Amino acid sequence: MEKQDTAKWLCRYRLSKYREDIGAYRGKEAEFHEKFQPYEIIEGEGNCLLNSGINEMWDLIVGDSANHFNNAAAQIGVGDSSTAATPSQTDLQAATNKTYKGMESGYPTSTSQKAIFKASFGDAEANYAWNEWVVKQSTSAKCLNRKVDSLGTKSSGTWTLEVSITLS
Repeated sequence: MEKQDTAKWLCRYRLSKYREDIGAYRGKEAEFHEKFQPYEIIEGEGNCLLNSGINEMWDLIVGDSANHFNNAAAQIGVGDSSTAATPSQTDLQAATNKTYKGMESGYPTSTSQKAIFKASFGDAEANYAWNEWVVKQSTSAKCLNRKVDSLGTKSSGTWTLEVSITLS
């Protein structure tokens, strides 16, 4: 009998939509989330792990990259493209309607084989159809993953996207 090693990549996401603008709470986003309640929450799972993201992870592990996915350099990007996700893609597929936001204070986090990324898009940011998202390292511009899912059309308020990636 042949033994096989297996690994599992599980990505879950949560989009919380608020009527209020997070602008005045930058740097203290937890206070915003405690004070206001979302009017809608969308949760889902699955994504496409991108080849460039896989290579960047290995480069980080073996010390060939200093481009960490930390608070200063990790981003979540959203766009309006509905082009199907494939591993060979390197970023959002939107031609013009795409926006990248840095992490909220205290993110990303890492615990129990899981990394959690969280970014909030304020009142005047990313106001278009949200059909895709990525987790990106801003210095290298390499994206870990890409998800295509129609999450709605933002026109105002704050939308907060939280991405949880578990390896087991």
